[in-house]
Amino acid sequence: MKALHIITGLGVGGAEQQLRLLLRHLPVQADVVTLTNPGAVATGLMADGVHVTHLGMAGNRDLAALPRLVRLIRSGGYDLVHTHLYRACVYGRSAARLAGVRAVVATEHSLGDSQMEGRRLTPGVRGLYVASERLGRTTVAVSPTVADRLLRWGVPAARIEVVPNGIDLARFRFDPLQRHRVRRRLGLPEEAFVVGAVGRLTAGKRFDVAVRALARLPADSWLLLVGGGPEENVLRRTAHEAGVADRVLFAGERPYVHDGSPGPDLPALLSAMDALASPSPEEAFGLAVVEALASGLPVRHASCPAIEDLPPHSAAEARRLPCDPAAFADSLAELRTRPPHARTTPDAARHYCITRSAARLMRVYADALAPTPRSAAPSPRSSVPPSTTTAAPAPSAQGVRP
Repeated sequence: MKALHIITGLGVGGAEQQLRLLLRHLPVQADVVTLTNPGAVATGLMADGVHVTHLGMAGNRDLAALPRLVRLIRSGGYDLVHTHLYRACVYGRSAARLAGVRAVVATEHSLGDSQMEGRRLTPGVRGLYVASERLGRTTVAVSPTVADRLLRWGVPAARIEVVPNGIDLARFRFDPLQRHRVRRRLGLPEEAFVVGAVGRLTAGKRFDVAVRALARLPADSWLLLVGGGPEENVLRRTAHEAGVADRVLFAGERPYVHDGSPGPDLPALLSAMDALASPSPEEAFGLAVVEALASGLPVRHASCPAIEDLPPHSAAEARRLPCDPAAFADSLAELRTRPPHARTTPDAARHYCITRSAARLMRVYADALAPTPRSAAPSPRSSVPPSTTTAAPAPSAQGVRP
């Protein structure tokens, strides 16, 4: 099988790094096209031996990109096209059908109730998404929560598959040596209580809540912000106004997999933390929370479908809170009083092993390549054996397990 992955950009983001990780585990010959921004993840993919093409798209309305993409698909002789992120899904599905490729799969990484990829969900955005979705064969939801949102948008249940994001458990395992090295490199006191926050620095992630929560904690508490984005200067001002600018460290964008760039990678930074705060009130999956749990960290989150879709005992160290500085500060203060404990990987993190997600996606590919469309199903399928799948009556996907 030869597949082409089309993605909007390849900067350091959750969907982008998830693509790189999947390609390391999928037994498929694959190329990648990025419509814009061939950033750090593009460099990493090429280091992995993946051929990456930058289409050079000028903006959302650069219609000249469509025939270029059609020609590229035709010349590659691809059996399947897999699109990622909104713009790539709209243009990629259309181009694949024009190029004669019928096996078209799209992954919906970041559909929220009120926004998608940081953009507000207007009727126009929704209408274009639903219209282009019909050009594909299957839409992959990264959680039952996203599947439920797709159902409410009118995407037929039989076209939805739930294949959750995956993580490399070995890479995120807690490393006490890395903890010491990273703290020393960043100038973090060895005995400091370090709260981490990971994600793109956008308004929707509400990292201002973590900054204001820090102001309510004792003076030996620090905040380590991992990520880049348009809200960095706003967050720096917030930290200054809250009187904690000297205790907030901005680590910038960090890859999952060390690619030779200077500074520690994300797993090493997680080892240096004592807790993770995820105040974003609207998530499609909550990958940062799962990665933190894999590193043995206690987590306080406002939204994380990946954990909320599992039994509570699978992530005993994860607790859901209101998106409020006082609530986060109180819960983090309670964590400070706990005696040291071994940092082990809970069942919830093991549930999202990348090899499991890759195997499920391969079943989606096989289905998409089947010569005849599959029959209608009453609910989205989770790409797991029937004995472990709980069907959900339309229009809700809450019973579907990842």
